[in-house]
Amino acid sequence: MGARRAAAGGIGAAPGASGFSGPPAKRRNLELLLILFAVAVCALGDASAELALHGTLPGGFVVQVLGLGALGLVAHLAVRKWAAYADPLILPITVLLGGAGLVMIHRLDYSYKKIDNYAPLAPGQIQWLVIGLVVFIAFLALIKHHRVLQRYTYVLMAASLVLLMAPAFFAGDATYGAKRWIRFGSLSMEPDEFTKIAIIVFFASYLMANRDALALVGRKVGGISLPRGRNLGPIIAIWAVSMMVLIFEVDLGTSLIVFGIFIVMLYMATERTGWVIIGVLLAAGGAFVVGATSSHVGGRVAAWLYPMDIFLPAAQRHAGVISDQPAQALFALGHGGFLGTGLGQGQPWLVGFAGQSDWIFATFGEELGTAGLMVILMLFLLMAERSMRAAIRLTDPFGKLLAGGLGAALMLQVFVVAGGSIGLIPETGKALPFLAYGGSSMVANWLMVGVMIKVSDAAGRVDLEPAPDPAETLTISAEEIAQARAEMEL
Repeated sequence: MGARRAAAGGIGAAPGASGFSGPPAKRRNLELLLILFAVAVCALGDASAELALHGTLPGGFVVQVLGLGALGLVAHLAVRKWAAYADPLILPITVLLGGAGLVMIHRLDYSYKKIDNYAPLAPGQIQWLVIGLVVFIAFLALIKHHRVLQRYTYVLMAASLVLLMAPAFFAGDATYGAKRWIRFGSLSMEPDEFTKIAIIVFFASYLMANRDALALVGRKVGGISLPRGRNLGPIIAIWAVSMMVLIFEVDLGTSLIVFGIFIVMLYMATERTGWVIIGVLLAAGGAFVVGATSSHVGGRVAAWLYPMDIFLPAAQRHAGVISDQPAQALFALGHGGFLGTGLGQGQPWLVGFAGQSDWIFATFGEELGTAGLMVILMLFLLMAERSMRAAIRLTDPFGKLLAGGLGAALMLQVFVVAGGSIGLIPETGKALPFLAYGGSSMVANWLMVGVMIKVSDAAGRVDLEPAPDPAETLTISAEEIAQARAEMEL
């Protein structure tokens, strides 16, 4: 036969695309080195805060540093054993963010204790950090491959919907205006932190099975390709669930994140901007209606638009402005400037219970400055980028959507929290991953990191597979096919 050509593309087309090519031991050694660096950065930060507050280091300082190092080492050994090909940046970033959160919460404990009968939060955060690490290790050990999650798609979705709506019926009185927690005596759980992961798994499986139908174009309006009307059912259903969370649980943050994840993953699956436009319009319309009818959501919007009204007489304030936290957060950011006041040298107690809420972002801004906030945001962005990079390298559609959804969920939550703290959007009360105090948030985010690690491990194995032998992948060219057909017709 005539000339032949090698098949293009394939899993071996771009070996080393991750930027960390080489044997798995090389990746793990780099990971260990970065974990030690992360522990050192956290130790220097804690020492800086202790010296500023007390002029000396506490007796147990070395034990605290060794404890954080031991946790990082245990996590590293688990990855080395059960995910040897994983990306070497994800775990060190997690250790650095978790350690930085402990440093700031420990520092806040000292300030709040001086002005109030305040129970320290750092011991509880350490406890939840350890529990999160145990969950992380158990996930790595039990889940051999990320595709195992696909078997439990509908079970996870059913459980997540039940948990997502449970606070509306079992939360009791609203806390800070929202019904976000399920209480068991003195303990409480924020189920939306866990349902976020289950929903991503469901979306990845659903969109993989239905992406062809969802990608079909209906009509063009203003040069934009809109989807067919018959395919609007899924997006309307997810929008309805988001609105139910917003109406019955008054949880603006969870509603935005759930709906946002679906829209981003829908775009990744179909590459149709029409879906994004429809999603934005539905979200904006729903938020406007709920904001106009819900006093709590309306109050958050009023506090966002008029944060300084809190310093006016009550009769002159806009309705719903009842807290000085938005104003104090802006003052804190202004006080910090570009380089910050330094750890232990700010006035974080002016922002009430900052360590237990999204306002901890403003505390970091005061003491580390805009430069420090940029570093924190870049760490989150880098973690999301590593997940997105794994999505590009994977060959199975489910893994691609799963990895992309995890990265999108992380950035959406960071945007919602950071945007509310700096006054870009209304404050939602969501916890900043790894940095703010919260047991549910800490454990769920460690679980999400475990999924990222497993996905990146599969992507790493694809990267290191040898390129296919051209002799084994030869295909017939188009010219040969045409020639063969012509010969058959003769």
